[in-house]
Amino acid sequence: MKTFSFTGARKIVFGKGSFAALAEHLAEHKVSRPLVVLDRNLAETGFLEKVASLLDQAGIDPVIYDKTEPEPPLELADEGTKLALKKKCDGVVGIGGGSAMDLAKAIAVLAANRGKAEDYLGLNRVPGPGFPKIMVPTTAGTGSEVTFTSVFIRKKLKKKEGMNSPHLYPELALLDPELTLTLPPHPTAATGIDALCHAIESYTSLNASPLSEMMSLEAVRLISENLRTAVHNGANVEAREAMLLGSLYAGLGLANAGVTAVHSLSYPLGGKYGVSHGLANTIMLPRVMAFNLPGALEKFVDIAEVMGEIVDDLPLREAAWLAVEAVEALIEDCGIMTTLEELKIPESDFAELAKVAMTVARPLANNPCKMTLEDMVEIYQECYS
Repeated sequence: MKTFSFTGARKIVFGKGSFAALAEHLAEHKVSRPLVVLDRNLAETGFLEKVASLLDQAGIDPVIYDKTEPEPPLELADEGTKLALKKKCDGVVGIGGGSAMDLAKAIAVLAANRGKAEDYLGLNRVPGPGFPKIMVPTTAGTGSEVTFTSVFIRKKLKKKEGMNSPHLYPELALLDPELTLTLPPHPTAATGIDALCHAIESYTSLNASPLSEMMSLEAVRLISENLRTAVHNGANVEAREAMLLGSLYAGLGLANAGVTAVHSLSYPLGGKYGVSHGLANTIMLPRVMAFNLPGALEKFVDIAEVMGEIVDDLPLREAAWLAVEAVEALIEDCGIMTTLEELKIPESDFAELAKVAMTVARPLANNPCKMTLEDMVEIYQECYS
């Protein structure tokens, strides 16, 4: 057995109605003036008033920063930090999808350590702990509430880059399935497949450990059994609960085992064209799985089996291939069978995209099969139509 470590958010609270205790958790961390980072769309639904009322009852006066947008530009981290310092905030709450939570984590470390956001991009460049961070996901997708990464768009460079540091781990991940009930079908589907992608990639990663594998494979099972229901009957709280738990497990697997080439290939699509992270991963996932099959046959058989495929008595490769078919069927059933052609991404850009993807090195190092520049161009071509 390999030597391994396992890390994550310092504390995880999961359960229906658990968001109601937000003020108590802030008090536990001695936060009296939190910066609340919200998805812009979420703030417009009336949820902002709910948060303000909840904290007001506890005598807490929050500062609201609701400028989060999908695939957030790096400048928002600097802007939010200026607001937190100006208003003398002493903690950060991130509420929403991965973009809001990534932004909140970055602001928390920037406010405590000062400097510019671009100075912290890369691995282990955050000099010290940040303000107390409480993350509240409203989608079952990124798992950002338990990871040490914040990802941003560099608009001038037309690329995505991330901050990666143990100092970004939240002090608390607060997961309430009831907050995901109003998420519309399409974002439910895209974020759900994103979580499935994290689970499959972390399970097949060369950096996986027995503990991360346990989390990742259970995430695959929970998501594959419940995503269809969550998409087509969003009011089903049991399905939403299982999806949020699956997303949590996938996030823990991702944080410890890392991801693979799906993320390397999807990053340029977000950086250059603004394709959402979940959708980009959805497009890339089946083709990368097919490419990686020879390097992890037994693991892909495991994935096929927990997704409900009958693998008994089949030759190993045939059984492994059922994992690819099961993922394709799930994507199709959730109504997000999108191609690069439909997104109007020109084939003439594939060579350039592949060059950028090759620079996203950490996921490629985890990939069970070595991937070349030519392989990447071919995968983009396979995803075109």
